[in-house]
Amino acid sequence: MLASLRFGLVLCASLALPFASAHAAMPIPKPPTIPARSYIVLDFQSTKVLAEEKADERMEPASLTKLMTAYGVFKALKDKRLKLRDPVSISELAARQEGSLTHVKAGTQVPAEVLVKGMIVQSGNDAAMALAEHVGGSVAGFVALMNEYARQLHMNTTHFENPNGLPNPNHYSSARDLAVLSLAIVREFPEYYKYYGLKEFSWNNVSQVNRNGLLTRDPSVDGIKTGHTESAGYCLIASANRDGMRLVSVVLGSPSIKGREDASAALLNYGFAFFETVKIKNGGDTVLKPRVWKSAEEFAGVGPLQDIVLTVGRGEAASLKTSAKVKEPLIAPLPRRQAVGELTVSSANGDVVARVPLYPLKDVPEGDLRIRLVDKVMLWFE
Repeated sequence: MLASLRFGLVLCASLALPFASAHAAMPIPKPPTIPARSYIVLDFQSTKVLAEEKADERMEPASLTKLMTAYGVFKALKDKRLKLRDPVSISELAARQEGSLTHVKAGTQVPAEVLVKGMIVQSGNDAAMALAEHVGGSVAGFVALMNEYARQLHMNTTHFENPNGLPNPNHYSSARDLAVLSLAIVREFPEYYKYYGLKEFSWNNVSQVNRNGLLTRDPSVDGIKTGHTESAGYCLIASANRDGMRLVSVVLGSPSIKGREDASAALLNYGFAFFETVKIKNGGDTVLKPRVWKSAEEFAGVGPLQDIVLTVGRGEAASLKTSAKVKEPLIAPLPRRQAVGELTVSSANGDVVARVPLYPLKDVPEGDLRIRLVDKVMLWFE
């Protein structure tokens, strides 16, 4: 028995990854040069940044602001504070908005879903304002919610002054923050993300096509939002899913509609061509079963709490290696949220790609008095 105890105590394992074949990794060139003041492209699952330029500089978000307006509305829908069929009263303030419009009329009531579509597809400033007043009780109340959600999402270079993105010196964001927001929308609200893929929308006998031209140019693109003012330039956040790998690109300050679309396409194509995303382990998988002293059960399973997903150069996944170890000795009680070890992922040349903490897969309580006393004595000899 002593031999088995020692085996558990010094437990460390190398784990092979389940990839069918190995092949040489593709060299990764520099990102394409694109016409934009700022940009970023990253993987949805791993959140790894594949390319960026001035991604943390303050920029005018223009109508990309409506992503946060939609986020606040989606929160209200998820919390049952709003239903898609709810009638929303259109105020004079909402109806007299300028710029892109859904063409709602003051004094009428419009279903919330119509306003959501109008805000997303047509980038309607009137629809955004009406939703903000309805969900926040007032424009000021909703803007306060927008800034609170930005804080919760750690959008540290962002401050909102309105729900539609009209220019204001204190209204700003960054490419990185807008990418974070876009990822949150896709992840938290898949049932509403579908609206970003609508190619056209009609209301009040007015039909408009989605300003995101990539929806028709590239079948893998299914969102997400355009923006433009004279001072902000032409902006586009695009998301594409190819063979289960989703990338998100943010392009700010392009000189034209074609410029922002070509820039976004170039960034997405670059990411898909030279990177791949793989799942190393599922959250909750047992990686090791080390000995736990003074516990009722001799061994306890440990593993990651969340999926381990990595984005690496295309061709590198086949040569990744993992190793895992636990702290010595492990002594009960062990709560499930207490890190007890680490899984390391390394490349073929030995460079560490990722380090992920390992946790007990369930609480490990103390054993009875006899077990605790016996194990206490055994530990003296270790």
